Amino acid sequence: MKQLSAGSRPAPGRCLSSLVVTLAAMLLPAAPAAAQSAISGFPSKPVRFLVGFAPGGGTDIMARTVAGRLAEALNQQVIVENRPGANANLAAELAAKAAPDGYTVLFISVSHAVSKSLYRNLKYDLERDFVPLAAIGSVPQALVVNPALPVKSVKELIALAKKRPGEITYGSSGAGSPEHLAGEMFALMAGVKLLHVPFKGGAPSATAIVGGEVAIGFNTMPVALPHIQSGRMRVLATTEDHRASVLPEVPTIAEAGVPGYAVATWYGAMLPTGTPREIVLRLNAEINKVLQLPDVRERLLSLGAVTLGGTPESFGKLIATDVAKFARVVKAANMQVD
Repeated sequence: MKQLSAGSRPAPGRCLSSLVVTLAAMLLPAAPAAAQSAISGFPSKPVRFLVGFAPGGGTDIMARTVAGRLAEALNQQVIVENRPGANANLAAELAAKAAPDGYTVLFISVSHAVSKSLYRNLKYDLERDFVPLAAIGSVPQALVVNPALPVKSVKELIALAKKRPGEITYGSSGAGSPEHLAGEMFALMAGVKLLHVPFKGGAPSATAIVGGEVAIGFNTMPVALPHIQSGRMRVLATTEDHRASVLPEVPTIAEAGVPGYAVATWYGAMLPTGTPREIVLRLNAEINKVLQLPDVRERLLSLGAVTLGGTPESFGKLIATDVAKFARVVKAANMQVD
């Protein structure tokens, strides 16, 4: 048997280099193949939109507006499933445990950014357990009152609240919701004390205002507008730093007597962490197309909403910015929920 001489034996370093190159060559085709496997045939079954509030609220309206046209684009059912409870945290917990395969989409609002610092014992982490999918839209809130309340302006409301500290009730869609935050910021900046009454969504909160169960509310525009137009609610002001396009004659709270006040409510969609990037990008692209459809834009505009859209990364930056911002507000207002 012929033996290799010391001069003809391959150097150890050369053998190792050859092995690395060979392994790399074997692995290179695997990444595209894995990507193709993740997206191939998707979706092959209904996609579920989890909404953490009751039907009829702002998040629910946004989800249903997108769901119908997205189903057409995907040629597959998109089912909106309402799981109200714990200011939408129940739905978020369920979504965090779902398979990261693109079939469970969590619809969120700015309230989820608030919840991260508001709740002591959350069973999920918004930024760790989810990846951003797409921003959907942004809406102002309306400061509304039951018509029986003897106030017709923000200044009159503040004067009445100062005469009756802790007696005037305001409704919200839950502890830590955008409406709750708006109410606490108003009380803090106006120097008044209001009594918060949480409900399981914007629609039940609005019903309570109309029925006189609570005196005032900070309702998102999609929920409040029909009641304002019917006269069942009186609108005093809107919450953003500019007037709402659907109520241009109504002043902002900042204009009406609380300088510097501004609160906006945004909505978006997220997927469980681990969802293949190709599926994230496919759904993001389809949602962006849906948001550009004339009937969808018209529907959102009629509700006072501004269409957002954009990349998953841009939505991720919005979430991170508001998580940090509202952590400061929660601390300043001494808001905490177990």
